[in-house]
Amino acid sequence: MQKMIKLSCCALLFLSATPLIAQDTTSIKSEDMPLRLLPVTNPLQDKALPKQQPNEPVDIELDDFQKDILRRITDIYQLHVLSLESQLNDQPLEAETHINDAVNASQALLDDYPELRSDRRFAELSRAVVTEYREFYGITEAMNEPQGEIFKIQEELFAEDDAFLNEDFNFPKDVTFTKTEVPLIQNRYVTNSLVYYTLKRPEVMERWLQRAETYMPMIQKIFKEEGVPSELAYLAFIESGLNPTARSWASAVGMWQFIAATGRVYGLEVNWWVDERRDPEKATRAAARHLRDLHDIWNDWHLAMANYNISPRGLNRAIRRAGGKKDYWEAYPYLPRETRGYVPGFIATAMIGLNPEEFGFQKKYEGEPYSYDVVEVEGLMPLDALAQAAGITTDMLKSYNPELLRWATPPGNKYPLKIPTGIKNEFLLAYKDIPKENRAQDMTVHTVRRGESIGLIAQKYGTTVRGIYASNDNLSNIIHPGQKLVIPLPAGSAGKISANRPTNLTNTSRSRSTSTKASAPANTTKLTYQVKTGDTVGHIAEWYDVKSFEVRAWNGIGNTIRVGQKLTVHVPKEHEAHYSKVDQMSYRDKQALEQKQRRGENILLASATTSNNGYETYTVRKNDTLGEIAERFGIGLSTIRSLNGISGSRIFVGQELKIRKK
Repeated sequence: MQKMIKLSCCALLFLSATPLIAQDTTSIKSEDMPLRLLPVTNPLQDKALPKQQPNEPVDIELDDFQKDILRRITDIYQLHVLSLESQLNDQPLEAETHINDAVNASQALLDDYPELRSDRRFAELSRAVVTEYREFYGITEAMNEPQGEIFKIQEELFAEDDAFLNEDFNFPKDVTFTKTEVPLIQNRYVTNSLVYYTLKRPEVMERWLQRAETYMPMIQKIFKEEGVPSELAYLAFIESGLNPTARSWASAVGMWQFIAATGRVYGLEVNWWVDERRDPEKATRAAARHLRDLHDIWNDWHLAMANYNISPRGLNRAIRRAGGKKDYWEAYPYLPRETRGYVPGFIATAMIGLNPEEFGFQKKYEGEPYSYDVVEVEGLMPLDALAQAAGITTDMLKSYNPELLRWATPPGNKYPLKIPTGIKNEFLLAYKDIPKENRAQDMTVHTVRRGESIGLIAQKYGTTVRGIYASNDNLSNIIHPGQKLVIPLPAGSAGKISANRPTNLTNTSRSRSTSTKASAPANTTKLTYQVKTGDTVGHIAEWYDVKSFEVRAWNGIGNTIRVGQKLTVHVPKEHEAHYSKVDQMSYRDKQALEQKQRRGENILLASATTSNNGYETYTVRKNDTLGEIAERFGIGLSTIRSLNGISGSRIFVGQELKIRKK
């Protein structure tokens, strides 16, 4: 007898509108074999796909995977409803808490299960949550809107397994591929993608091949250095169309479409000023290491690529449903539609990229290989002034430095700015002549509070509204709580702000004549880390469970570090023995440490203890949120609220929370 499942009214409404998560009743008949058998000498492998009984009944009993997702979706719904009820009851502070909790929980769920990007139920819920956020704060500009043509292309390409099969398409008879480490299998699903790129949308492939002239040499060089097959470079076609600034509605960013959490695991810094997921080289190295780590887990490149697109738990679930064999094509019928189209799409692009003329494209397109010179400039230097010194437009300078998000370089002593090759000497001469008034000034970053206006903020700092608008690109006349504004301070006023200034202010001014270092936090001990090849400030911060800005502040540095450089970090005294091992760890061990920290498995950083009353408890740490704690220990927000008598989501450092009955 099937178990009865109790669902909230919100979840029931969703279930009535959409199918169960990842349930796929697509039939694959026995005659669904590759369209053309290839010669034995051809490295392409012919692969028959598994059978599935037509009209197989849908099992309405949810498995643990589906229950976990649905439980978390229910929690988000409850937060969303609570936010509406709070507004109805004229309780704006509670409404704000619930709205932000819903946004954070929605993003956390997507981080854990990236396959939900193609799930209609979750997409509708996410839109409702974001819409309420925008309405509450009066935000009118676009938010979470996709940027880049790749997402429309994916929507078309991944729509159906055989949507584009065409009798007019003939696989080249005499095509010869160089031997590849990743099997380039030909079957009807790969052929479907080939038809799309060669007959339906050849202009798409031409555009990507043109971009490849710029980026492919760099990608393949890095992949070789990281020990990753060079043909995997074509995965960037499927991820972003080789667009460094691509951004999905689910907040995956850059050429390799990293979410922020995974990007930070691989050393990519993501903050208000800089998003290194948009840096072509840094993101490519991170992608190579991520793919290599996934291959170490699966020992199969097709499964590694699938895991790049789907959560490990989701992939394992598909494998179990397929009978337990670790083979992408066996698991294919049980994968989400986007993941089903992902590997065939890669194989098709690799086939075309390795032999473009055989598929009707040019052998070579116009384009110069990715290259640049680096110059170190001061923090908070306006990009328009730097562009003028380089003799190029501001847009061109931004194209060389797509990781820069604001009007200026980030606060800090120096920033490694990329400029066109061959103009370094001329730039340095012009840089020295930039007028003093156009150089970095004393500034601060202000986090907007409820009820504040731009005029009120300008009055508080003794500056002008005009100055605030000039310091913040595309600033709307509507500001919202949590928004960060760069505030230019009048000359000599940096030390005049009262001692009781709001705690949400961060003084970002830097002395240009000395290197100012921050003092050690209380109850910490000082350790030294020697920079290794491939390290970044973001990497090092992850390994010691500190913030990137703290590493920079403790050492009086910007984002530039060099191999062999010794950096100071401060860690809790009681965990000195643990963190003192980091400097001698191998790269793989450090990666494993990061992943444990992010999953809350590191017992030194986040653990539950058993209290006298028989409950497992957790003591709240700095920067914790109730949603993150619930996620870390695998319980629902409603459960942790009930156990601790909490109606909203407000918690404080040092608070002891009940987690579960021991």
